[in-house]
Amino acid sequence: MLTIVPKKEFIPKPFKKNMSDQTFFSIKIGGQAGQGIKSAGLTLSKVATRSGFNIHTYTEFPSLIRGGHNVEQILISREDISTPLQKTDLLIALNQDTINKHAAELLPGSGAMFDADKRIDTSKLVTGVNLYPVPLSKLAGLELLINTVALGATIALLGGKVDLLYDLIRLEYSDKGEELISKNISAAKSGYDFVRQSFADQLNTVLASLEKIEQKMIVNGAEAVALGAIAGGLQFASIYPMSPISGILQALAVHQEKYGYIYKQPEDEIAALTMAIGAGFAGARSMTATSGGGFCLMTEGLGLAAMTETPVVIINGMRPGPATGLPSWSGQGDLQFILHAHQGTIPRIVLAAGDGLDAFNLTMKALNLAQKYQTPVILLIDKNICDDDQSYPVFDISGYQLNSGKFTTDFNPNFARYAQEEDGISYRTIPGTGNFFIANSDEHLEAGFSTEESADVVMQADKRMRKQATCEKEDMQPPELFGPASAEITLVSWGSNKNNILHAIRDTIGVNYLHITWMSPFPTAAVKDVLGKAKHIIDIECNSTGQLAELIAEKTGILITDKLLKYDGRPIYPEEIITKLNSSNV
Repeated sequence: MLTIVPKKEFIPKPFKKNMSDQTFFSIKIGGQAGQGIKSAGLTLSKVATRSGFNIHTYTEFPSLIRGGHNVEQILISREDISTPLQKTDLLIALNQDTINKHAAELLPGSGAMFDADKRIDTSKLVTGVNLYPVPLSKLAGLELLINTVALGATIALLGGKVDLLYDLIRLEYSDKGEELISKNISAAKSGYDFVRQSFADQLNTVLASLEKIEQKMIVNGAEAVALGAIAGGLQFASIYPMSPISGILQALAVHQEKYGYIYKQPEDEIAALTMAIGAGFAGARSMTATSGGGFCLMTEGLGLAAMTETPVVIINGMRPGPATGLPSWSGQGDLQFILHAHQGTIPRIVLAAGDGLDAFNLTMKALNLAQKYQTPVILLIDKNICDDDQSYPVFDISGYQLNSGKFTTDFNPNFARYAQEEDGISYRTIPGTGNFFIANSDEHLEAGFSTEESADVVMQADKRMRKQATCEKEDMQPPELFGPASAEITLVSWGSNKNNILHAIRDTIGVNYLHITWMSPFPTAAVKDVLGKAKHIIDIECNSTGQLAELIAEKTGILITDKLLKYDGRPIYPEEIITKLNSSNV
């Protein structure tokens, strides 16, 4: 039986500790939709970052405009942190529902701050939880200011600099007028002063500024995709809003004039992809984004792009299905669908990001790959990647170069758009160069004229699929193996499970992790080499069937029977991975 030693931060600690004594500090803010839970969490994250700490946030919210339970977890750490955790050190409850739903996350020594004006029942909390009743409603005066009062109170309790909060309020409301700024600062100060006076002997130093403060930015995965697209030379994007990728279009829409690209919001997902294909046909570096339901509508366009050999990037933000499923939750159930969408056989490149930084880099890479191979490139992300904020150093693009592949504007009277090439990639051009060719959805000859002749059909079909082999040889990256080369247990996974797994195994002995980013073409030899030597394999995924395990079995013949699968819309927490490791009969 393999023994997995849990990290020290999973051991219950008294709340009244300095950050130097506790590696990760977890705060949760909960209330109903419309109370500004997300914005309050982001503001607190910025205070922490400007104090020198790293942060990671995780948000849960129902698909409602108002009402329903919203909660945001903010993890604060001196070290890099990129995963949510199950336990909470300080719960900030703006309503009773927050106490009811999260009481089990509080251990003796942790803390609960709540609105003393709302007669919050704390009887469900375990003995030993420190209680901080604050009259949030009375101090706020206005319902809209309750979260601001709570922010001031939290910063006081954790020993943070309230001036940082005031600066952020001024920045946030700089275009709203001095009166609104003054009201918010007054509300924050009232919460800060109340806690400083009422709980003077219980104040913490979790948010006390570090001596060395590095400049970092806070972005979520949706924003990272948008930034990666801009850095990758984006010229056209057409995106119909759909959770969880709406943050991509929100980020792109406001910067198009500054960076010289066009963002178009079309009438539906069918138009979104066909517009992007049209832009790609005209020579633009183009992309679209959607979720699984929207991708269903895009599948016909997917085949059109492959048949006409038009470069286009599609971002697919996964959420649970089928049908509408769980619109505001996360999942990994689209992998097999993305790999097999459209009738017939078409070349496609499918990548899967593991976090916001991956999303940034892979979006840049996807734009180049689409240009080089003249085929759809699909980047898989999920709701957790899209919505989770994280602190990062400014993204580095110094090593990136635009690659337009085999592209020409030179006139050629005998131009053959779909000419046979050993690598499967013909020269492409744009309208207006004088190079005549036809592009439609029928099978075609080298100049684009339709054909149904057997030899021509086989020749063109084989040509297109040679791109896949070329990509495998020239651009496909092997999976990453984290941990020792040989281990008692090998974990295999993909997507946003990456950092949760790495966090869980960082202090373990006898465990390694294989993270797979390339899904098509698939790094068969490399995966087979690692898993073929593994003593015991555990597949970890957020879907009900183990879709990556199915792909591995298809490509390598290796059957993985031990799995940790979760498909309720929530992430697989590091603590759950540790529990699985400890229960494995190895």
